[in-house]
Amino acid sequence: MTDYALAVDVGGTKVEAALVAADGVLSPGSRDRRPTGHDSTSDQLADAVRDVVRHALAALGDDDVLVGAGIGSAGPVDLVEGTVSPINLPSWRGFPLRALVVELLAEAGEGSDPSTGTETSTGADTADLPVTLRLDGVSLALAEHWVGATQGVDNAVAITVSTGVGGGLIVNGRLLSGGTGNAGHIGQIQIADRPAGENAWAATLEVIASGPNVVRWAQQQGWQGERGEDLAAGYVAGDEIAVAAVRRSANAVGEAISSVTTLLDLDVAAIGGGFSRVSDDYLDLVRATVEEAPVNGYARRVRVVRSGLSDESPLVGAAALVWQADLLG
Repeated sequence: MTDYALAVDVGGTKVEAALVAADGVLSPGSRDRRPTGHDSTSDQLADAVRDVVRHALAALGDDDVLVGAGIGSAGPVDLVEGTVSPINLPSWRGFPLRALVVELLAEAGEGSDPSTGTETSTGADTADLPVTLRLDGVSLALAEHWVGATQGVDNAVAITVSTGVGGGLIVNGRLLSGGTGNAGHIGQIQIADRPAGENAWAATLEVIASGPNVVRWAQQQGWQGERGEDLAAGYVAGDEIAVAAVRRSANAVGEAISSVTTLLDLDVAAIGGGFSRVSDDYLDLVRATVEEAPVNGYARRVRVVRSGLSDESPLVGAAALVWQADLLG
């Protein structure tokens, strides 16, 4: 018999679900994903959630027990209402995501999937299961603290640099959620675009540092590539625009870490996400900015480290909302 948490992750490019055990390991065969996108309708997104959750729950064995569900979602989120309004999914504004997952758990507890007629079993009274919603970056921070790079660290930020930029905070050993659940939304803080020189302007960290936006900026400078992989190759080859684009991204991430660390006196910043691997020295570039940018010296002591999680990190983060519930702020 194994206890599992249902983990649900909603992002700008995909929806995923899986069963995750108390050690952070995914149950074989339970993971499923469906694509999402800017043009997805509300019904398409809801159906994607239904599909992946039903798949995950169908993987429960007869002796397995479901102890709760965690939902990590692109934000903003509203913890009071249980709703989400992901920036990159415009058809979902105030969508009741938590209620949808509660409905799916109740459906499973009734013993069958009405869409297929197949028998299901949760091994628990699903009506009483806790269902916890948090910002996906916040969930990531909890996962890093649980089984990742910030284990044993009481003050840390976790940042993912990918299609977007997300983040979350552990402060004084507890997850920082804030009044509506959006604390740690580091991708939306304002950063000065320093490489622009005297014409520096302010934009969000996500606009400057995320993969698609970095590629777009490079193209505006005359670069001929199309994808992040092309940018990585150009960086290795010493292409002037590719190098400038990658450094611009890393500099913005470093500026953000410096600002957040100055405010909260953090010990560690863990960085993950596909675009953070665009160059072998990306973290070194971030560290250089963290060393140079702070006004107050204490902010320079923050250690910038690679995320300790794999590509399963969004699901591990969602599961951490169940397995590490005592740390929720």
